[in-house]
Amino acid sequence: MKDRILKDIITAMKEHNKEKLTVLRMVKGAMQLEEINKKETLSDEDVIGVLAKQIKTRKESIAEFEKGNRKDLIDQTNAEIKILEEYMPEQLSEEEVDKIIATAFQNITPTSMKDMGRIMKEVTPKLKGKADMSMVSNKIKNQLAEML
Repeated sequence: MKDRILKDIITAMKEHNKEKLTVLRMVKGAMQLEEINKKETLSDEDVIGVLAKQIKTRKESIAEFEKGNRKDLIDQTNAEIKILEEYMPEQLSEEEVDKIIATAFQNITPTSMKDMGRIMKEVTPKLKGKADMSMVSNKIKNQLAEML
């Protein structure tokens, strides 16, 4: 995954694709920072985590740009998200996410909202990078609220 991103940086340079080059350089910098923090080379799973963090940051930025009515920045940020999503694994459908959450509920049988952490710990390895974790968290909270 990391090698693919580095090769695509070179390709973007050769093709004079400034937008893609800029985004990929930001990702490369974030990966290098993560390697420094971890003091080891990143696995593909770690790279996916970095990409997911970059996408999340941009989505939060879009919310702020909407408040400021900055259509130009919203369009630019959406284009950056599209570039980043090319490197993410295929996202799971909502039904698949619901199945994984239902299985976790069966395995853990939660009794209170305090079990939220145990459920998240169970589903995170299966869903990280494959689904929006804030959406997963909200689904779990809603199911816990309905149960209790």
